[in-house]
Amino acid sequence: MCTYLTEKFALEGSGKGARGWFRLNEGTVYVDHPVHAPYGHTVNIDFRNPGLGASARVALELTEEDALALADAIHAAVKSAPEGLASRDQ
Repeated sequence: MCTYLTEKFALEGSGKGARGWFRLNEGTVYVDHPVHAPYGHTVNIDFRNPGLGASARVALELTEEDALALADAIHAAVKSAPEGLASRDQ
């Protein structure tokens, strides 16, 4: 079942693709059919810079269990570091 529900958010960061490192400025998260993962549906996470074309994209296709584990790991890593250490205002 495709939900067509997409969470889109602005971000500041960098990603590495086939042509090397590039700036990222957009993220999306959605549940849909994967392109490559061997499942019927996955949690798809895209980090992109649309202004640089289609190759400026880092894509993840994860099971919901692995997507939630990733979210938990991100929360744990940020909580264990000093507050503000990796913020935009560092």
